[in-house]
Amino acid sequence: MTSSKDTDFDPKKAAHFRDRAGEYLEGSTSGRGLRVALACSRFNGAVTLRLLRAALDTLEEAGVDRRDISIGWVPGAFELPLLALAYADATRPYDAVIALGAVIRGDTGHYEVVAGECARGIQDVQLSTRVPVIFGVLTTNTVEQAMERSELDESNKGREAARSALEMASVLHQGSLVTP
Repeated sequence: MTSSKDTDFDPKKAAHFRDRAGEYLEGSTSGRGLRVALACSRFNGAVTLRLLRAALDTLEEAGVDRRDISIGWVPGAFELPLLALAYADATRPYDAVIALGAVIRGDTGHYEVVAGECARGIQDVQLSTRVPVIFGVLTTNTVEQAMERSELDESNKGREAARSALEMASVLHQGSLVTP
C-alpha cells in the first residue's frame, strides 16, 4: 500500500463533519486501562523482534501497564491467527491483539499462501470476535525491505501497528458501539 502527502488524513478538515452527525466517534492512542496482546512469529524472528520492540515502546509511551500486556510466540505467520483467536476469545479477552511477523518472498509460491492465509485468518478473527486484531506482519520482496520497515525509528511498522491497536480499541469502546 502506498501513501503520499496528498492522501494523508487531515483531522482539522474531518472535525468539520462533527456538526453533521448525531454521533462522531474518534479513537485515541491512550493506552491507560487497556489490555493488549502481541502474537509474534519466530520465523524471520530477527525482524519480528525489531517490530516487537517498537510496539512495546509505543504501548509503554501510551500508558499501557506492563501487567496488561501479553506476548505469545508461534512458529510462523501461518499460525498467528490461531493465537490471535485464543487471545480474543480468552476468559478475560484483550482489548486488542497485534500480530507481528515477516513473510519474505522466496523462489516458490509459498509466500502467497502464507501471507494471504495469515491476513485472511487475522481478518476472520477480528470480524468474528469484534476484538481488533492488527496486521503487523511485513510482506516484503526482500530481507532488505523487511529490515528497512523494522528500523528502530518512527517508520517501524510495529510502532504503527501498536498505534492502530490503541485507536481501534478506543473507538470500539465509545458511544453506541459499547454493548450494555
